[in-house]
Formats: sequence, structure tokens, C-alpha cells
Amino acid sequence: MKMKITFPRFAVFTALALLASCQQSGDQVLDDLQEQNALLVRENYEPIPDQYVVTFKEGTLSKPSPAKGQQEYARTTASSKDEIVNKFSKTGITSQQLKSVYAFTVEGFAAVLDKSQLSLLKQDNRVKSIEQDYLIVLAPPSGKKPGNGGGGSAPEEIPYGIERVGGGATYTGSGVAYILDTGIDLDHEDLNVNAGLGFNAFTTGKDGRNLDDGNGHGTHVAGTVAAIDNEVGVVGVAAGATVVPVKVLNSQGSGSYSGVIAGVDYVGSAGQTGDVANMSLGGPISEALDAAVVSASSKVKFALAAGNESDDANNHSPARAEGNNIYTVSAMDSSDNFAYFSNYGSPVDYCAPGVAIKSTWKGGGYNTINGTSMAAPHICGILLWGNVGSSGFVNNDPDGVPDPIAHVQ
Repeated sequence: MKMKITFPRFAVFTALALLASCQQSGDQVLDDLQEQNALLVRENYEPIPDQYVVTFKEGTLSKPSPAKGQQEYARTTASSKDEIVNKFSKTGITSQQLKSVYAFTVEGFAAVLDKSQLSLLKQDNRVKSIEQDYLIVLAPPSGKKPGNGGGGSAPEEIPYGIERVGGGATYTGSGVAYILDTGIDLDHEDLNVNAGLGFNAFTTGKDGRNLDDGNGHGTHVAGTVAAIDNEVGVVGVAAGATVVPVKVLNSQGSGSYSGVIAGVDYVGSAGQTGDVANMSLGGPISEALDAAVVSASSKVKFALAAGNESDDANNHSPARAEGNNIYTVSAMDSSDNFAYFSNYGSPVDYCAPGVAIKSTWKGGGYNTINGTSMAAPHICGILLWGNVGSSGFVNNDPDGVPDPIAHVQ
């Protein structure tokens, strides 16, 4: 539900990842070979050579039955992969080329394509868009150097951000929180993790072996949403709620747009009404990513980080995305002052604490860091409780229209 209506809205929404290292350039150059088949080109980002995200017009693929869990989802999308190979046989695309297949939100795929295949797809009127695939990379978090583990022996505390938004009560609802990030510390004593419901966009290497968090970022996000009230560590906004790892970034904090879209597509399949999702990640504008989030939000409510470039959030995806169940979040400090690094603008719905936020960390530990990545999960936790309320307005909002400060309603 978008609150700020002073400025005109742009099409599909934008959300930026906490500490995304890519600097924004929103330029999109439409391929002039076919007006109806757009190849989106971006500048100043690191492209994945010859790899593209292709989306189809609605109805091109058969709609599969919803699937929960990695194996069931893989079986279900396998039929979509075969359908793509058969329906687009003139391109010569093989199932081995298809890195990801999307069937529940947008319809399409990601693949390494040669020039001939790319040209044929651009001329196919079933194709809605073609985008260059790009890397997403998280910069190292700013904050205290964390220790690995040992946090369980410390007395429990309620971080100031949890108190500011009115959170901390033990969650008794049935909704779960999908955390699209670097994974989650699967055996952290302060988290209730359902790995069986999780999804991994990686299929090889150490990150492809399991959903555990080798980075810390995803675990930190999960703790702000739902750390357990158990007399140790910290407490989350919806304390004790189930968190589900959707691993789209690796241990180095990097991934691809195609992998992130796959994670969103999975949430669109597995998620139920009452569930929520957090995306503390982002980068340049991607219509495919935005469209996937908008589609998935028909069932699942999304909290999106506005980004940390001190820039207009309209220049970033998925932060710019718009929808009734999509909430883009800016960051503030403990004095309700707008964080200097936070993005701003008309896509932003609420502000939440994002400076010096203490939460869970990999290896059973805890860490205090900054970013809109830390602000968004406050909203995600609130959404588990229901609708987002507000308590005052942030100071010094650079766009001149102060964001309402989020609060449990």
C-alpha cells in the first residue's frame, strides 16, 4: 500500500539491496529491431557475458500447479523447461542452456544465448522483453566486526529498532517470512528456520550444497524479522515467527538478477496469503524483476529495501516496484533522522530504523550494522502482524515529503 502520493508514480516498483555495490544508472535503450520485443541495456553495471533474461507474453506457457520446497518446484518447472524447448525449437535452445525457468510470476527463462538465438527471439512476437543479466553484489556491511558464535551466552536485549516500531511480542500467527538473501544460519539458537520450505538459486559449489548462510547478511535480516524471545541474544519484530531461506546471493554476497527472479518465482509458487517476503537487495532497473515481485505480491506481502546510494529509489529495482502489497523502506537513526545513505523518493512507503541495528549473525553470533537492508525487515516483521501503522514522520527527508515511521498497528 503506497502512502506517498505527492509525486507521480512510475511503473512497476523498485527495491534496492542493502549495501548493493553497484552504482545506479537507470538508462534503458530499446532495441530498434522490433518495437514489441525490447532488449534492455544498462550502463555502468557488470553484465554476465551473453546471458539474458527473456520474458514471454502472458499465456505463452502452461500454468503449472503451485509447488512448495526445492524438489517439488524443480519437478514442476521441468515441464516448463520442456515446453520452452519445444515451442521455441527454431532458436535451437536446449534444456542445458536454460539456467532458470520462470512460470509462476513472469513467464520466461534465463540462458546463455548466441547471436543467432538472440536475434530470433527478438523477432518472436511471443517474447515480451529481453534483458541483459547482471551481477548483484553486496558491499561489506558497515558496523562492528562480528565474532563467530558465542552470542547465546549474552543476556537478551530488545534492539532499539524493535522497540521503535512496537515489535517484540511473540508471534502466534501461521504466516512465514521468506528471506531472499544469502541464506540463513540454519541452527542459530535465536531463529526458527524452516529449511525444508526453502529454495536455493545456486546448484554448484559450496553455496549450492545447502541453504546455510556463509555471509551473515541474510541471518541478520532474519533476526530483525523474527528472533526468538528466549532470554538470550535479541528479539525480533514478530518474535519466534518461522523464517524461510531463499538463497539468491552467495557467501561473498553476490548473485545474478536471473537468480533473484528465480527466488521471487519460487515465493510466488510456495507462498500463501498471510506470508511475507523480505528483499534487502537490488541494483539497476529490471522490468522482469519488478514484474515478478508485483505478480508474487498478489499472495505474499513484500518489504523492499530502498537502497543505500543516497539516490532516488525510482532509479533502482526492485525498490521502484509498485503494488498494494509492496512496501519500499527508507532508513533512519535512533533519533528519527533520515539516514544519510538511504535512498528516497516516491516509491518509499515507510521509514524504519537502519542505523546501528543489532541482530543475529552467521555462526550463531550477533552483529551491529547499518543500511536500508536493516530497515526493510522491520516492516517485514510488522507485516506478519497485519497492516503497517505509523508513529510520526522521519526528520530531514531529502525529497521534502517526510516518510511515515512504521509501527505495529
